[in-house]
Amino acid sequence: MAAIIATSIFVVMFALIIMEKIPRHLVTLCCGLLTLVVVFGLIMRDGSAVWETLNLKAFVSPSFWYAAGEGGESGGVNWETITFIAGMMVMVEGMARVGFFRWLCMRIAKLVKCKTTAVFVTFMIMSAVLSMFIDSITVILFLAAVTIELGTLLKFNPIPMILAEIFCANLGGSATMCGDPPNIIIGTALGYTFGEFLTNTGIIAGICLVFVVFYFLLVFKKDLKSAEKVDASALPDPKEAILDKTGFIISTCIFLLAVVLLITHAQTHLTVASIGVGIALITLLTAPKHIGEMLKKVDYKTLLFFVGLFIVVNGLEVTGVLEMIANFIKNISGGNLFVMIGIILWISAIASAFVDNIPFAATMVPIIQSLAPEATLLQTLAWGLSVGTDIGGSATPIGASANVVGISVANKNGYKIGWGKYCAKLAPATVLVLAISTLFIFLRYKTILGG
Repeated sequence: MAAIIATSIFVVMFALIIMEKIPRHLVTLCCGLLTLVVVFGLIMRDGSAVWETLNLKAFVSPSFWYAAGEGGESGGVNWETITFIAGMMVMVEGMARVGFFRWLCMRIAKLVKCKTTAVFVTFMIMSAVLSMFIDSITVILFLAAVTIELGTLLKFNPIPMILAEIFCANLGGSATMCGDPPNIIIGTALGYTFGEFLTNTGIIAGICLVFVVFYFLLVFKKDLKSAEKVDASALPDPKEAILDKTGFIISTCIFLLAVVLLITHAQTHLTVASIGVGIALITLLTAPKHIGEMLKKVDYKTLLFFVGLFIVVNGLEVTGVLEMIANFIKNISGGNLFVMIGIILWISAIASAFVDNIPFAATMVPIIQSLAPEATLLQTLAWGLSVGTDIGGSATPIGASANVVGISVANKNGYKIGWGKYCAKLAPATVLVLAISTLFIFLRYKTILGG
């Protein structure tokens, strides 16, 4: 009975998130409360399950702050993920306040002398690189706005560039542990480091980016050719984008510090939670007059969304539902590890094209743990899950938050991007990247997979 109720709550939660009639943070919080009260309280009568799911003891555990790479806990609310995302949100708001993103875009446009094809390629690469360290939603929010501004000044259609930026943001986000929420969930739950992601999914993303750049140059060849002659003098001086010179320098240094700490956290043993909190505190303390402004702009709804989500998913784990799903996948694959990784990668991609990849990733982590008791095989499944969830969302306008944001910015400025135009260009790119990723994983890890 507990398993049936927990599954029903999860299905209802997913349906309500897709319908988008109720704010998604309210959906997950209410469903999380139902899980705690109905499943754990009334049916199982297990008070310990409630406290283990809330996982508040994590904050007072030394390993929460200083134990990176020594194994993570997947059960209950993953406060490490939530704390890290909150810290990065504060840092990004600090960078946005001083005009960092607008300056960067204008500087690059000037460097390539505003040649449309060169701007197109550099903005794609910049979208991917920035999304390795900054939330893709923030990256696209600023890139799309600046792209439209450049399009107006330089007389070119910004839609092809926005579509390419959206795809590259999702691709870049798959490269690192902090690049996309699903990766943060996978990394913190399984105890993986920034370096492990970079040398696995990062290599995949790098290879795919080369193919993607040529793909978009080919499909948007006519648009780029017609807009090649532009007036570079129409672009304002990048320095005008900087709103606070001192704050700009400080924000840049903080960003570089965050990158260094994330890259070296396997050596320093600082967890992503401690890094997130530390970076947020430095950001706030170096701009005391703007503390209220930055804290006000933090996306608290997303953080609450995560809390409710982890509670519901843990309900599935405690009641044995996830173990049943793992056994089902194992039976379908017939024990063939190549088939198993293929199922994980492609099912993750297909699901993420239509539903939010964050709850899907949170659901799949304990499933792949059940499928792969060996650490090396578990890692391989984790890379497949990461690529599938991160890239699959690029196929449709609703597959990832970056897609929704980019299209919304374009629509508000009079550039309509419908399902037909979006899917015609980005769905084939998604299939291309998934095919390359599958082949890469099969070839690189064939010894682990038994090939």
